[in-house]
Amino acid sequence: MKLIVVDDSSTMRRIIKNTLARLGYKEVLEGEDGVQGWAVLDANPDTGMLITDWNMPEMNGLELVKKVRADDRFTDLPIIMVTTEGGKAEVITALKAGVNNYIVKPFTPQVLKEKLAAVMGIDG
Repeated sequence: MKLIVVDDSSTMRRIIKNTLARLGYKEVLEGEDGVQGWAVLDANPDTGMLITDWNMPEMNGLELVKKVRADDRFTDLPIIMVTTEGGKAEVITALKAGVNNYIVKPFTPQVLKEKLAAVMGIDG
């Protein structure tokens, strides 16, 4: 399954990609902001999941989620937001925008594994 990781931090993208690789996800594409993330997703409509940061330049993660959800091709695409924004209001805002799950940074590989499993409907 193809996944896309969008984060303006190259270090965070690498951490997430390494964790995904250990979980068996080998085909991981990436973007460094919402604009790049959208371009990668638009070019790869067979993507199985989007993992995005919230705070990014150009187009933030919330704007990206709204753009993805507005496109009929991606109404059912699982989206996990990984962010430092851990307040209840932020979580509710993200969920209302169409995020399937939410991870607050910093996080452990186990947390990412559990959230992936929950979103994909498989046992973690």
